Amino acid sequence: MRAVTFSAPGEVVVKDVAEPQIEDARDAIVRIDSSGVCGSDLHIYHGRVQIEPGFTIGHEYVGTVIATGDDVREIAVGDRVMGCFQTACGRCFFCRRGLFHKCDHSRTFGHGATLGSLLGTQAEQALVPNADLVLRRVPEGMSDEVALFAGDVMGTAYHAVVESGMRPGDVAAVLGLGPVGLCAALLARAAGAARVIAVDSVPDRLAVAESFGAQPVHLTDGDPRAAAREATDGRGVDVCIEAVGDPRALETAIRLTRNCGAVQAVGVYAERCEVHMGLVWIKALTLRAGMANVIGHIDSVLALLAQHVVDPSPLVTHHMSLDDAPEAYARYDRREALKIVLKP
Repeated sequence: MRAVTFSAPGEVVVKDVAEPQIEDARDAIVRIDSSGVCGSDLHIYHGRVQIEPGFTIGHEYVGTVIATGDDVREIAVGDRVMGCFQTACGRCFFCRRGLFHKCDHSRTFGHGATLGSLLGTQAEQALVPNADLVLRRVPEGMSDEVALFAGDVMGTAYHAVVESGMRPGDVAAVLGLGPVGLCAALLARAAGAARVIAVDSVPDRLAVAESFGAQPVHLTDGDPRAAAREATDGRGVDVCIEAVGDPRALETAIRLTRNCGAVQAVGVYAERCEVHMGLVWIKALTLRAGMANVIGHIDSVLALLAQHVVDPSPLVTHHMSLDDAPEAYARYDRREALKIVLKP
């Protein structure tokens, strides 16, 4: 079968690889109908997250179940499903507490040996371990493009809003308007934020944020700190979601947030970085970071999407063939696309 594989920084290759086989009684095999190119895929593409050359990448997927292990009960062959970007065992200390993103045996699709050697989903088929926990049937009438968001991007944005402790009437800021940041702006508005300040340097992304009901502020041509002060009688925002994964963005988030406010960092960090703990301390901020608990939130996210409370479909800017993945990655790297959907 065909699959998108990492070759070297700045280079992905579509090549023939072996079809997956059931390895455990809780496994399923999914024929991939749609997969997405995600911002975190760029960390692999740039060599920031290191994986083995030749490894199949990708972690967003919608498809049809074509085989299941003997212990799979919740899904069946022929079901149209979407899946979460990582797996969990459902049995360890963390899973028993609903912290599936910190499962002792978690594996992340398409991220190489460091995150469990689970082959990715930008392929014609994918093996899905612990399928009853990781997969969900796609609600009737929901498009592939919308369902793709539930397993990573919208789930991560939902986690950011929920974990930040944002309350109705709060003023929120979102730094970084890739798909996660834009979904966070959309969800913050849906959750009752009185105002959402959306910060980026790409005009097209600022325009999308404005269409979602947020106040767009250009990172350099505008003044995010002034916008935050103006919206809050000088206090600073109640909640700031940092969806970039850059120390400069984290510093800005800390400065935008009011005393006793919350900074939620969902941007990916793979290196050490300095944090201005003096400001965090003196402002008595709550600072949270880390991977999102997408499995824990998946049913809530699917319900919001199914009832059209939020609609991420405007974020899909390109549909491309799996064979065109090298060009898809190049476009995404040039920030010419928001969400690219690949079709085998």
